[in-house]
Amino acid sequence: MKDILAVKANPNEREMERRSKLNRKFRLKAQISSSNARAIQHALERLVPKGCTRRVGDEFILEAVMEGTNAKELNRTLLSALRRVEKKTTIRAEWTSPNITAQRFFDYVLKKTIKN
Repeated sequence: MKDILAVKANPNEREMERRSKLNRKFRLKAQISSSNARAIQHALERLVPKGCTRRVGDEFILEAVMEGTNAKELNRTLLSALRRVEKKTTIRAEWTSPNITAQRFFDYVLKKTIKN
């Protein structure tokens, strides 16, 4: 009976291990603009606590390292969270992966992929 329980536990451990291997670290550089800068600033502090955020005029410049499966999903997650706070929010983001491939997004749309 113990062997059956052990076998059932292993697939979950394997799945978690597989997912952690799929997650990669991406370097983010982004310009974020919004009609409610104060709300976006608080949201950025919560969403990306280890990132460097500075305000330049009406925009925020964000530099951070985030972990995920791909840049498109990370970009979508970040923008969706910011738009829950303020609908009139736009983002111009460049996500650089460990293999030095950069992807540039305007809002949800991939505009350019740069391979080095």
